[in-house]
Amino acid sequence: MSLHALAAALLADDGTEPWTTGVGERLEAAVAAMPAHARLGLRAAAAAADGYALARTGRRLGALTAGERETVLAPLAARPGLTALLDVVKMPVILAGGTERMLHHGPGPGTAPAPPPQDPPLDCTPAAHWSARATADAVVIGSGAGGAMAARTLARAGMSVVVLEEGEHYSTGWFAARPPLERFTRLYRDGGSSFAVGVPPVLLPQGRAVGGTTVVNAGTCYRTPDHVLRRWSDGLGFRLAEGFGPFLDEAERSLRVARQPLDVLGGNGRLALAGAERLGWRAAPLRRNAPGCRGSRACVAGCPSGAKQSVQLSVLPEACAAGARIVTGARVSRILVDPDTPGGPRAAGVRVRRRGGGEAEILAPLVVAAAGAVQTPLLLRRSGLGGHPRLGRNLSVHPATSVAGRFAEDVTAGPGVLQSVGVEELHGDGILIEATAAPPGMGSFVLPGAGRELRRELEESGHLATLGAMIGDRPSGRVLGRERALVRYDLDRRDGDRLMRAVRAMGAVLFAAGAEEVLTGLPAAPRARSLDGLDEALARGGPRALHLSAFHPSGTAAAGSDPQRSPADHEGRLRGVRGVLVADASVLPSCPEVNPQLSIMAAALAVTRACVDRGGAGGAPAGG
Repeated sequence: MSLHALAAALLADDGTEPWTTGVGERLEAAVAAMPAHARLGLRAAAAAADGYALARTGRRLGALTAGERETVLAPLAARPGLTALLDVVKMPVILAGGTERMLHHGPGPGTAPAPPPQDPPLDCTPAAHWSARATADAVVIGSGAGGAMAARTLARAGMSVVVLEEGEHYSTGWFAARPPLERFTRLYRDGGSSFAVGVPPVLLPQGRAVGGTTVVNAGTCYRTPDHVLRRWSDGLGFRLAEGFGPFLDEAERSLRVARQPLDVLGGNGRLALAGAERLGWRAAPLRRNAPGCRGSRACVAGCPSGAKQSVQLSVLPEACAAGARIVTGARVSRILVDPDTPGGPRAAGVRVRRRGGGEAEILAPLVVAAAGAVQTPLLLRRSGLGGHPRLGRNLSVHPATSVAGRFAEDVTAGPGVLQSVGVEELHGDGILIEATAAPPGMGSFVLPGAGRELRRELEESGHLATLGAMIGDRPSGRVLGRERALVRYDLDRRDGDRLMRAVRAMGAVLFAAGAEEVLTGLPAAPRARSLDGLDEALARGGPRALHLSAFHPSGTAAAGSDPQRSPADHEGRLRGVRGVLVADASVLPSCPEVNPQLSIMAAALAVTRACVDRGGAGGAPAGG
């Protein structure tokens, strides 16, 4: 009962609102989807709060009235050293509370769901039904942005291709039939609780399903900036970046990318445009892969209308039409290597652990690692291919933080896009601001307060317009481990300064748009009623006090011409073994400084096209 009691205390559940009564059960469901260490941490926090109540009142939290619980909680919420810890506990509570409130009150006018469309067909087989031994020309590990593009390219070249996906396949109909919290916990690795250890800690959600993180991203599609491509090519030796333009074009065509129409931009986006215009700053609706978007604001938990062209609706059906097959519930335990072939070791296939038990082998002379920037280093280490000293290093995460502005009007009335407008005035300095209207608890923003204050914030969240800023960061992280990732990331001092500058810039946009106050995300000064007040709040805090999240890890198996710096060569071939390509975000030499889906897809296309041009799996080994 500790989790139930803590949720009741944090949301001041006094029995007067029906939506609060089910929060405890939803919280339990969310926590059950998390890994053991996260479950243990949250339950320990709940037990500690229960013990504190017992010491102060002689009764446990669950036995107290709503007023008594708030009296117990108030000193904990007021202690600076405990505020950050309390916010960690609040995040799943807000997520559960937001879901319950939405189910009781409905999604709002103008957002009634329509029958979902039929998804394009995929050739998917659960691993439990796959043969114990099979052969193919190529195996692609991962079905996200990079893996999907690699599979389609190789299949269209006439190869027999098997795509292995650790997660399951979920349809648009499945998304439409379930509340956001259930989708959220099923579609993300560790129920969305993955994080990077460091100062400050960074929430690091990763998708795990057919389609990878494209299923749960916002659909924003930026082309890789020219200055980034020049740095990759000239400075870091990723020669394929020199011809990226046509690959980006093809990725855009595959996803049907277009500028977001104004009719479903939503109040959040319109306010961002208005504030930027009053400041004289560059801003515009974002380019997205969501033709016919109905504005459900649910992109981060799977699009319930089928408008967002995640790769399981766009690229993977084309790969399957060309002969590729997808195996779900398949975790690759290792890449098999034949050490005795002429010319040195070469890939021989993969060994797979089936969900539910048992193993299978797929023999193939070409293996494409596309498990993502966090999982690919682990896979290579498990396979005895992790000897390069830079494997797992060079991690950029594109760290993000958010602020919210309170407005007199309901910002969320009617349809709206989750990520709608880009404010690019400071992009030349590596700061990209985007209007982001995620449901409560599903973004990086944490509502302030506890008890009645937090409940009031949740009930009035429709009046909040949220902006998020991402920083093109220096590679300050590292992925450790073989079976389970330990991600270490310490924010670079320069990047911390830019995050603080980004918070001020977002506050300026919101105040210019008419915000009554800005919620800063800083525990020591959570509210500001003017830009001068925001400056005072920023002077009292620092980047280590911000709530940071990151959705774009990259660089952990970077491609480049320098054998000492780059685990993969200039064409994405893993050094030290033939027949292994890297075709996901880990191959990018540095942070792309924009939402990376197009960059990843273009890189995977470039790497696999180069392989096909060399003659497929029989190409020369990587140097170094």
